[in-house]
Amino acid sequence: MRLSTVKARFGKKQGRTEGGKGRFFRKSLIMIFIVSGIPGLIVGALVYWMAGGRVESELLQLHYRQIEQRSQNIDDQLSNLELLLSHWAFDNKFDYSLNGFDFVRNFERTLDITRTLVAMQGSNALVKKAELYIGGSSSVLFNPEYTALENSSASGVYDQLIQGKNMTYWTQWSFDRNNPQTKDLTLVHHIPGGSLHPFGVLVFRFDNEKIANLLKTMMPYDDGETFVLQNSGELYVSASGNASNSPFVMALREKIASLGSPKGSFFLDYQGATYTVSYGSLSRIADDWTYVSASPITSIISPVVFISKLIITVSLIALLLAALLSWLASSRIYLPVKRLVTLLGSSTASAGQADEFTLLEQQWHTLHKESLEMNTKLAEQLPHVRDSFLHQLLQGYLNDYSEEELLHRMERFKWEVRNRYFTVLYVQLVGMASREVREGTFRHGDEGLVTFAAVNMIAELAEQHFEQSDTLNFHDLTVGLLLITPEHPLDTATFCEEFTQSINRILKMRVTIAISRTASQITDVPLAFDRAKQAVSYRNVENVNQIIEMEKHVPEGDPASEPQYPFTLERELIQALRTGREDDAHAMLSAFLEALSCKGAKEIDVQQGMLHVLGSVQHAIMVSGINPNRLFKGANLYEQLSQIREPQRILEWFQEKVIYPFQKELAGRSDAQVKRMIEQAMIYLQQNYMNDISLDHCADHTGTNPFFLSKTFKQVTGKNFIDYLTELRMEKAKELLRESEIKINDVADQVGYQHSYFNRIFKKLEGMTPTRYRELSRST
Repeated sequence: MRLSTVKARFGKKQGRTEGGKGRFFRKSLIMIFIVSGIPGLIVGALVYWMAGGRVESELLQLHYRQIEQRSQNIDDQLSNLELLLSHWAFDNKFDYSLNGFDFVRNFERTLDITRTLVAMQGSNALVKKAELYIGGSSSVLFNPEYTALENSSASGVYDQLIQGKNMTYWTQWSFDRNNPQTKDLTLVHHIPGGSLHPFGVLVFRFDNEKIANLLKTMMPYDDGETFVLQNSGELYVSASGNASNSPFVMALREKIASLGSPKGSFFLDYQGATYTVSYGSLSRIADDWTYVSASPITSIISPVVFISKLIITVSLIALLLAALLSWLASSRIYLPVKRLVTLLGSSTASAGQADEFTLLEQQWHTLHKESLEMNTKLAEQLPHVRDSFLHQLLQGYLNDYSEEELLHRMERFKWEVRNRYFTVLYVQLVGMASREVREGTFRHGDEGLVTFAAVNMIAELAEQHFEQSDTLNFHDLTVGLLLITPEHPLDTATFCEEFTQSINRILKMRVTIAISRTASQITDVPLAFDRAKQAVSYRNVENVNQIIEMEKHVPEGDPASEPQYPFTLERELIQALRTGREDDAHAMLSAFLEALSCKGAKEIDVQQGMLHVLGSVQHAIMVSGINPNRLFKGANLYEQLSQIREPQRILEWFQEKVIYPFQKELAGRSDAQVKRMIEQAMIYLQQNYMNDISLDHCADHTGTNPFFLSKTFKQVTGKNFIDYLTELRMEKAKELLRESEIKINDVADQVGYQHSYFNRIFKKLEGMTPTRYRELSRST
């Protein structure tokens, strides 16, 4: 009993327990996962920190040192070029003897100079050309072959180099006057070396592409920017070919200028990318250069990113493996706990408050309490279940069950039915509409309360007189009583007398009791109840106590005592309803019901007669053009009437539910018809005011009598018939006087008056003659 109770109590919760895990499982899983996974996470984090953060930092430092080393290499190469050019500038081959020298006659020295320049040009791969220019009246250029410059514009390019302030200097120079934008990086040295009055220059013109490649050594990645900038701003060389005023170069120059340091490194965010920038100084002859190398940080730390991703991937795989092993271990540990939880039906609903073992302990302690509570509830609900079963039995809903099945079910409900007899009593209370009851405690609508009081009284008396008895409350002033007794026949006279007296004394009502024949089988009980219920309908309609014992006689109608149906009163009732005579209709209905309820009339006769007259009334309603369903809002009047058993209550119901709505609808329809009739009369007057018409003519046109027309015309329009017609004619006459030139006599004819009468009536109503009215209307 307890196990079934627990399963019923927690049946819905088991599904969730079996499909999931509780708090103990989660705790054990978390603990095992921590034991197996945390060390791996710690090792992964340390490796990531060491291989990620440290390597990234080291790479950035290495990159900065690499840029410094390569910038030093470039500085050394440029210094070697400067020393090389200075060495040749002080050589005896380029002394004062070259000034004014005839290179044509002394071709051997000319050839020697050419060979020397070729050697100088080949001494360094960066040098594109080594040139010697000697100015004066006859300018000479070796590049490296001898060329006499007769064009002043050509010699002017080199003369400006001689005019430089420094003996040796770097510049960017355009040697082609036709393409001034094309400039070469140039190293210039005056000759002779050390002279305060130089007459020529030695020039190293460098290959721009090779210079860019040299600068790219400070930018070991494909992306980024590297350039050299003379601090005075006259010289600028870029490895990528960007102009000095490009947005990125300008951003780098502004950032370096804002730092105010000769060298260093920093990060620059530009257009969604982060660059690491290294810059420093190159000490050149007569001026310092600033080199700048900017590389995207992604290019530098790409190896670190790959290593970091590899570390994270390995760590996640290890973590997933640890989670899988933890889940397998926890499942094995949790298996016996799960079986116990499933067996006892504990829910995971409270898993957030306690683990499974705590819940199992609590559940174990509450099993006995739950069982007692459910047994108590079952004992409380048993009477209601018995009443429901008994109701179904009497109403015939259990006819498909066999005798043995019914006996077994009744025994389960604590009835003793073996070798017993069954008798049904059907009790009906009457007199609810009597003055005695209405002047007492109860009012109309208290039928349920009256029935409840009667059920308590009959149950108490039946318990005193019979071994087993059960009552059924039908809540409509009727009560069913099933008696289960060991003897037959059953003496019910004393019980019926005491119950009748109690009802008469306490409730001030009368009682009709139908006692069925005694049945020896339960399957016969529904038929006995149905016949007892039918027998009550044959009671005398008079308000008296009646007992009908079906063992002694079967109620049947006596043809000699059957009341005659009052057809004349029915016709008068229908006629009064059709003509709207509500008071006469009420009187005819009372007379009709009184004729049906004559002395000796049965309840069933009264009900059948009233149902018949209800059908006649509904037929009259339909004939009058009214839809009964709309009028009565779809109510089933036949069903309502068949539930009323007392003549007085039938009369009240008929007057309230049938006559009053019909008369109200007729009254509303009559008002509308009168308005339509008056509207028709007004239209007739507006169309025929110029003719000789009267009240009789108008009444004939509208199909009514002159008296009714005159009365209703005043009610609807607020004016008498003659006044309305006169006012209509005067308005038409004034319109003709204002808007036309016809004579006064013709105006009188057109509005239906003789000339003399028209003048008098017009002056009486308007205070002036028609002629005067026309004159005044024209003057305005």
